[in-house]
Amino acid sequence: MRVCMIGTGYVGLVTGACLAEQGNHVWCVDIDEDKISRLNAGIVPIYEPGLEDIIKRNVSQGRLKFTTDTKEAVKNSFFVFIAVGTPPDGNGNADLKYVMQAAQNIGSWLEGYKIIAIKSTVPVGTTHKIKIIIAEELTKRGRTDIDFDVAFCPEFLKEGSAVDDFLSPDRIVIGTENDRTSAFLRELFSPYVQREPRILTMSITSAELTKYAANAMLATRISFMNELANFCETVGADIEEVRRGIGTDKRIGPAFLYAGVGYGGSCFPKDVKALIRSAKEKGKDLTILQAVEEVNINQKYNFLKKILKHFDDKITDKTFAIWGLSFKPHTDDIREAPAIEIIKELTKKGAKIRAFDPVAMDNTKPLFEDDPNVCFADDEYNALEGADALVLVTEWPQFRKPDWERVRELLAEPVVFDGRNQYDPGKMKQMGFEYFGVGRHQG
Repeated sequence: MRVCMIGTGYVGLVTGACLAEQGNHVWCVDIDEDKISRLNAGIVPIYEPGLEDIIKRNVSQGRLKFTTDTKEAVKNSFFVFIAVGTPPDGNGNADLKYVMQAAQNIGSWLEGYKIIAIKSTVPVGTTHKIKIIIAEELTKRGRTDIDFDVAFCPEFLKEGSAVDDFLSPDRIVIGTENDRTSAFLRELFSPYVQREPRILTMSITSAELTKYAANAMLATRISFMNELANFCETVGADIEEVRRGIGTDKRIGPAFLYAGVGYGGSCFPKDVKALIRSAKEKGKDLTILQAVEEVNINQKYNFLKKILKHFDDKITDKTFAIWGLSFKPHTDDIREAPAIEIIKELTKKGAKIRAFDPVAMDNTKPLFEDDPNVCFADDEYNALEGADALVLVTEWPQFRKPDWERVRELLAEPVVFDGRNQYDPGKMKQMGFEYFGVGRHQG
């Protein structure tokens, strides 16, 4: 099948590459000429395990093309996906200007029947607006004879495992207005769900809300556990024991029950805000989600309070080794990353930072290029040299089993602040470390 993917951000790039991997011919479109040139040369702008190999293979075999020519891509495709960004505006609403511009462009160049499918995360009702915009553009051209259908096909990709998530999805949601569109999209996506009937067809409105609801539910679990973790510290319970106690209940399950310094990334913060704002516009208050957002904002500052308390609020000229900068492991994405806010707050109070992340340092360095108190280390051990404490913020696998004797020798003080509860408090104490986790019983 022939596919046009408008937008080569995280969603568009992964989706386009994985569709090409199954034999489809895919045109990925972006207005950034430099980005398109680099992609055609096999240079991938994001870190995502397995993605680079798929892109290089499908470009070399002619199934995947990158272009700035939207007209040509739309002309040569049957499916046209919109996968542009919907960042939050100043009020927390989803900024739909890129989506609407893509819709106008499609209407300007449509010459025959196409299926227009939205991948971007958009508020309820947006797909209908896109249909109106395309129809208006066709009317301006005097081409009301051209037929097209719209659909909403949300993505459920986790950064760090997006390729696997696309190739082996839990489910595929298709929001459509008619059986014709549903049948075509089922045919496109059927290779990914051959073993089980995991394609769910529903109304466009339900599909739009499903995407927001999924992320909001996962964010709620995280904030709930973080709030419980804070209570554990008050009463002397251990959040890891509580997690195991409730996670083994099959009605609950273990996913997204890990306490820490809060969620970040390109989806959860943005989508929770957008859903809250979308509901307010309809006169509804989503009070649970408002609390979820508040807990998440406060959580990183609760972690900072532990650091400040240990040093009696005197951290001027103290040096902190920061392990992990991305918002989660296996990605270089630092959007809404807790580590960035923690570094900013520590340096405001006069602290020095030695930071290391396996893949996210290139994205982080521009944020602190004018701050002499922030430097970046060659590896995790180099970051420790002379530091007054280790602060783990992102749970990269290589940080899970460090050489603790070496860590103790390199640190000026054997102090560890574990923002992801990766280490056992009892063992840390036995090895001579002062240890501070999130909701952990210190013994």
